[in-house]
Amino acid sequence: MTYSLVINEVQLDKSFYKPGENVHLSVKLTAEVSQPAPINITAHITYLAETVQVIEQLSTLKKGVQEIQLSWTPPTTAPRGYGVELRFSSDTGEQLASASTAFDVLQRWTQAPRYGFLSDFQPGRTDITSTLASLNKYHLNALQFYDWMYRHDQFLTDQDPYQDPLGRTLSRRTVDALIASAHTYDMSAMAYTAVYAASLEFFRKHPDWALIGPDGNPLMFGDNFLAYMDPRPGSPWTLHLLDQFDQVLKQTGFDGIHLDQYGDPKVGYDKDGIPYRLDKPLADLIDATHQHVKALRPDGAVVFNAVTNWPIETVAPSDEDIVYIEVWPPYNWFSELGQLVVQAQNLGKGKAVVLAAYISPSLEHNVRLADAVIFSNGGGHIELGENNAMLADPYFPKYEQMSPELARVMQRYYDFAIRYENAIGPSTRDATADYRNRIELGGTSLNPSLVSDTVLPVVRQSAGQTAISLVNLLGLQSPDWKNPISEAPTSQGPTQVRITGVQAQARKVWVASPDGSDSSLHALEFNQSAGQIEFQLPGLAYWSMILIEWEK
Repeated sequence: MTYSLVINEVQLDKSFYKPGENVHLSVKLTAEVSQPAPINITAHITYLAETVQVIEQLSTLKKGVQEIQLSWTPPTTAPRGYGVELRFSSDTGEQLASASTAFDVLQRWTQAPRYGFLSDFQPGRTDITSTLASLNKYHLNALQFYDWMYRHDQFLTDQDPYQDPLGRTLSRRTVDALIASAHTYDMSAMAYTAVYAASLEFFRKHPDWALIGPDGNPLMFGDNFLAYMDPRPGSPWTLHLLDQFDQVLKQTGFDGIHLDQYGDPKVGYDKDGIPYRLDKPLADLIDATHQHVKALRPDGAVVFNAVTNWPIETVAPSDEDIVYIEVWPPYNWFSELGQLVVQAQNLGKGKAVVLAAYISPSLEHNVRLADAVIFSNGGGHIELGENNAMLADPYFPKYEQMSPELARVMQRYYDFAIRYENAIGPSTRDATADYRNRIELGGTSLNPSLVSDTVLPVVRQSAGQTAISLVNLLGLQSPDWKNPISEAPTSQGPTQVRITGVQAQARKVWVASPDGSDSSLHALEFNQSAGQIEFQLPGLAYWSMILIEWEK
């Protein structure tokens, strides 16, 4: 008997798993069979290069669409990322189909944040379940609910529906339904707020609460769209804002507060015209928000937007749960995305880092290379949301749809980042500087200071192993991650790699890439002598990762 099957979807029941939780996986497939036939399902659960569990299951294949369920309880170690390799074969051993996915075990989502967004809160929304299911394919474990509120100075209202300051019609019922649906996947729902924005109506009632500029007049945002309020500790505005946070957490299912700012002003003036810096007051506001959130949501989180990396030195060490940076000039180069992540990791004393770098999904090469740089440096990228959409603008409702091909690529890239979380993720250490000019590709030394028409090396160190990511910028005439790239970087075939200045003895060398259907680690033959390791890289499209395990 001849038959065939196509795997339509592989879906996990949660965005991540807490220690001790069961992992449930469902596979939807379509089969063409003349009569019911036996099928063997094998799932290899891997941690890096190690197979930690093999699940074998016998099922019956029927004609049409059907769903198969698998489950497993991973070890309680956290954070830890796993790969899942699925194989479907006939009773004679013929392989019919294969698929892969990944998951991780975390104590909290902030250990390895995969931050997404929601921005559509219109009344009567009917695609809530399908939207959250689509976001779970990328394992997003937290969502920023952008501009969900009634006003910047009054988040909740008895009206439903209501209009936001830009005239959009929103519904609290929709917001609540989206939060509830997110919670079914253990995605945290973060309430967007702005730290010093108030409506003109509110400002007119409290003119003495405003933030004053150098000319002695209150500061305004946009064309008199919003008024800036004084965010210093103990100010009437700060006390009002903290009370608003309390009301949100008491009356909704939100799990935390996302604090936004606009990057300017950086200095305010008191009534006597004496200037004061805003960096320390903003850090104090983060700490105060953290206290309020923890009082009402012990497992809740606080995120603050360091616009253009300001004021990163004061906010990264504060009580924010992750470091979040909205990227603007002068941070224009692909390499600078990685540098921002590493700097924030160091300033935040190991906190996970998320970048908001807005790239239209029409620029698919830009998206892939930016994510390769960010993910290989252990960072996250807020970019995915709604239904297969991607952020293309700082005003989140101006998102754009991904092509089916880019959506598949993003699934592979997010799977890859999770699967090798313990080699390149937030818990690892940057070691790129230690390998400066020590990595040669095809006889050419890779210098991390080169920014275009090169291969960018990113090195992460963890216990007993070193991960060397190679991000392909060959053929790119501009290093600017926003500058449209019309063609893929120049791909490389089999290429010799040499690493010099090696002191330890390598036990194994592997390579893996998210650029094809097989993202598993493949062992490479290598030679080590006279302080050098040499091996052949099979090829390089956008991103390949070399993993070296050292002898104990």
